[in-house]
Parts: sequence; C-alpha cells; structure tokens
Amino acid sequence: MKHLHEKFCWYEFSQSDEESGSPAERYGRIVDWASRARGINPTVFDELSNWLLGSGEWSDSELAENGKYLKDQVVARFCEQNRQLRMELTALKPSGLVNAAVFDALDRFDRELTGETRAEGLKEAVKRVFQDFSAIRDREARECFAGGITGPAGTDSVETFGYMNVLKDCDAAVQWTLFMPDVARRQQDGFRVESFEYLKYPGLRFIGVEKDFETDAEALKRLVQTLDSMDEYRSGFDHDAILLHHFGRGVDVEPCHGLWGRFMAADTPVPEGFAYVDFVSQRNGRPGVPYLAQFACARFAGDSASMHGMEGFDCNAMYDVTRNIILGQNVMIPYPDKYWTAEVYPEGFGTDSTVYLFSVER
Repeated sequence: MKHLHEKFCWYEFSQSDEESGSPAERYGRIVDWASRARGINPTVFDELSNWLLGSGEWSDSELAENGKYLKDQVVARFCEQNRQLRMELTALKPSGLVNAAVFDALDRFDRELTGETRAEGLKEAVKRVFQDFSAIRDREARECFAGGITGPAGTDSVETFGYMNVLKDCDAAVQWTLFMPDVARRQQDGFRVESFEYLKYPGLRFIGVEKDFETDAEALKRLVQTLDSMDEYRSGFDHDAILLHHFGRGVDVEPCHGLWGRFMAADTPVPEGFAYVDFVSQRNGRPGVPYLAQFACARFAGDSASMHGMEGFDCNAMYDVTRNIILGQNVMIPYPDKYWTAEVYPEGFGTDSTVYLFSVER
C-alpha cells in the first residue's frame, strides 16, 4: 500500500499559478480541483481505513515502515496541501471571490491533523497512536483510529466511525466550501431561495401519523383538526410538515419514515393513535431519537414544480439546495446518527410545500 497516497487528488500550488490568469481564473482552478477531489478522495480514505484495519497482522518492521509512511506521505502531505491552499486563498481574498467559510474548514482540518482530535470517544486512542504507532496493534485503538467498514452492507453496523473518517470529513468540508456555493446557485432554476437561517430550540416534540394521506383527504382533515385543537402546546414553529428520518441509521440501512404532523412544545401529550419524535438541545450519546432541536430553514419562492423536481437531484431540488448551502457554509450535518429533514407547508396541508428543514449541529 506504499503508493496509496498517489490515489488522492492533491491540490498543488506553484508560483506560475499565482502569476497566470485573473483572480477569477485562479479561484476557478481551485474550485475545479475541489470538484474533482470530492469524487475521488472519499474512496481513497476508505482504502486507507481498510489498510489500517489490517495493521494488527503487520510485523515489527512493517509497523515501523508503515507508521512512517502514514506520517510522511498522508498526514504531512495534507498539512502541506492545506498550507498551499490557505496561501493562495488568502492572496485571492481581496477579490471577493473566496467563500470565507473555507478558512474555518481549513482550521478544523489542520487541528485534526495534529492528532488532537475533537471527536468524542476517539481522543485517547488517537493520542496513543500518534505518540507511539505500535499502539495500533491494540484492537480497540486500531478500530478507533482506522474506522472504515466493519460489517456487511445491510447490517445495523455497516461503518465504524474512526479518526480516518474524521479526516475524510475534514477533507470533504474544505472541498464543499469551495464548490458547493456555485452548485447551489446553479440548481435554483425556476425558483429561488427567498430566505435561509439556522434555528435552535430548547426542545420540541413532533406529533403526527406515519401514513400516506395524499389519497385520504378525510383522514388528513381529521389529523389537522386534532393538531389545531392543541393550540396551548404551540412550539413557535407552527406549520404542517412531513418529518423524514431513518432512526439514526444510514439511508441504505433503514428506509425513510415520513410522519405527517406538526412541531409542538416539548413534552406535549400525545393523542391516541398518534406517534411522536422528540428533539432536545444536547446530544444524549446515542444515535437516533431524540434528535437535535436545531436545523437550517430554507424558504423557497418561484415555480413549485421546479423546486419539487427530482430529476438530477439526490432527493428533490429543495432538499439538494438546502443541503448544499449548509455544506458550503461549513456547517455540520449530523449524519447518520442525528439526521432528519422535513418538508413544510406554510399554508397548510393541501397547498404547496415551500419550506425545507435540514438537521444541523453547530
């Protein structure tokens, strides 16, 4: 695996880059690199994780050689890449072209590359491996450091989140801040984002029913009447909505659950026959419900068919644009453990949904 680092799509800056082209052309080259790297680097990080998971079988000489390789050809090269990026982006900053969020993403990446990770549950193992690479022979330390795939697809534990996953996320965050703003702008074809904000509540309870009401108007009417009768439990975000979530599991593991209902105040009594999902202000240390009561709120205007279009999008246009704005601002989406979204109907069910909510963690 000595040549694994050659598979990464590295950003490499030269003096000729600074001297050739307008600021727009120079920034464009960086954005082009980010777009290419986003399609390549995640797979290479997965290979790196799987390689490290096999480190328990390495001989003493292999351990020493591979530890030096990881330090010099992966960690040090990312440090140098970030230095070159920061230098060029700083030089281009007066042009007004640079998305300032990239500097926060670079700061986070640089901190992680020192081994002083902020990832809860990984700190001790990562520190041990950075201090003495032979510590990776310990199974627990190895899995915390490597992360990667530890079970067959379709099981509840497809991935183990480790330090290599943290670095993969940091690498991707830098790239997203560079190319996502333009992607989100170009995706707004026939509609526009009218407003975008981050909201946070001390606690919420979503109350509703998991059912396809589009073919049952009478049942939907009864649902709304019940919710309207609970006026004393208003949350402040009082709109009909469909909550979409996967119980804290990956989208390829758990099917999407759609709950038609409304956000209510925390601890609101649940009517008979209804389901509920709780949202709290702080993590509880476990994946799934309760989720976090903070989210991005994007309000859209324009052609309804366009904003709900699915062709060419991961979900639909509203979902993709909302997510891409978040990623472009270097705000964390807590996927999969606390991930949820919601489609909101400001004028009530039976009208168009024009607001999209997306879980974040700030």
